[in-house]
Amino acid sequence: MTSILRTTLLLALLTGLLLMIGGAIAGRAGLLIALLLSVIMNIGSYWYSDKIVLRMYNAREVQASEAPQLCGIVQRLAERADLPMPKVYIIPSEMPNAFATGRDPKHAAVAVTTGIMKILDYSELEGVLGHELTHVKNRDTLISAARRRHHLSGQHCSMEPDPGRTR
Repeated sequence: MTSILRTTLLLALLTGLLLMIGGAIAGRAGLLIALLLSVIMNIGSYWYSDKIVLRMYNAREVQASEAPQLCGIVQRLAERADLPMPKVYIIPSEMPNAFATGRDPKHAAVAVTTGIMKILDYSELEGVLGHELTHVKNRDTLISAARRRHHLSGQHCSMEPDPGRTR
């Protein structure tokens, strides 16, 4: 199943759940309000989920002049994978973690914590970032960002992992 189809199914399931709750609470008016909220949230998930997730982690975008080794790794890996250069972010956290986010490869971002940069050597960090860029290449980042956004908004209906958890 493609990532786009999985994302569509996830958003449709969450929309259906919200519609059922709205209808059960307030009948037809609740159904219409829930539909309006779902449309707004689904559009927001598509366009802004990456920005929301990065802001949630206090991620700071860095340029090659600030983090030459990190940006160099991402640049080389993106070129090898025939991807546009994603934005690079650093998260001020001692917890070792890295993730990719964005709705498509042209709007992708990779983020690493200060903790992972301290404990991994160059080749290990390159391996982690290579893994994250495969998510960008396979378009897995949209569904991950949408799941994180719905998780944060309290709309999750399963025991999803914490958004900060390493995959």
